[in-house]
Amino acid sequence: MASSSSSSSAGLAASPARVGVVQMTSVGDLDANYSTCSRLTKEAASAGVKFLCFPEVFSFIGSKDGESIKIAEPLDGPIMQRYCSLAKESSMWLSLGGFQEKGPDDSHQYNTHVIIDDSGEVRSSYQKIHLFDVDVPGNMVYKESRFTTAGDTVVAVDSPFGRLGLSVCYDLRFPELYQRLRFKHQAQVLLVPSAFTKVTGEAHWEILLRARAIETQCYVIAAAQAGKHNEKRESYGDSIIIDPWGTVIARLPDRLSTGFAVADIDLSKVEAVRTKMPISEHRKFDSNWKTSSL
Repeated sequence: MASSSSSSSAGLAASPARVGVVQMTSVGDLDANYSTCSRLTKEAASAGVKFLCFPEVFSFIGSKDGESIKIAEPLDGPIMQRYCSLAKESSMWLSLGGFQEKGPDDSHQYNTHVIIDDSGEVRSSYQKIHLFDVDVPGNMVYKESRFTTAGDTVVAVDSPFGRLGLSVCYDLRFPELYQRLRFKHQAQVLLVPSAFTKVTGEAHWEILLRARAIETQCYVIAAAQAGKHNEKRESYGDSIIIDPWGTVIARLPDRLSTGFAVADIDLSKVEAVRTKMPISEHRKFDSNWKTSSL
């Protein structure tokens, strides 16, 4: 397996690219979480990883309502700039999912997925569109919209590792977003940083991720929060990387440990799968269908 990738302005890797997917248990301490992220980034760099993907709310998970609003910052603020410096020092691209970006007013934030390149520059950002307002059976009631404003823009960005389609956690349940990323924005790699609950993760996590890979013929990299963050909140874990055929090609030995899994992604496999099964030529949803209702 190759240990590095070569850049391409067209978003196509000329050779297999080594990527990593992180699993961690964030807490309500910015410095503690950064220390974990920094350690994992340096370990990944030593393993030849050139693109490392972190889970949703990697930098902070509070134990009380509204805590994240207090630490929310713009993308050029000191929290994100610290991670930009980490990317530059490590010569590594970073996917930072679920950053608490300062919102449109003092009582709201954006849940933002940020892509940083190996020179420490923010290449792209995506504000989570689908907010988690759910009463989870046997668990608890979540209302993300109390403190978070939804985004309204689908985002894909070129990288040396392919064209990246950005999403966050609950977006995973809405396949039309990923269809648009594939067929309207030409994504080859879908990123799904998450903090799935234990209940929903056990039921649906891997199934949904593999479905998104199969129906878009994309690689899927899904970094996950894992374990108990505080007395109120627990995440499912199970960070995984899936190929365009829907096969899991990397995951940690267990779904609760802190660490990262590594895989080499080869974009020629994306093209091979799409050529053998040309669903882009067969799909009909852009046609003018007749409708009938009773």
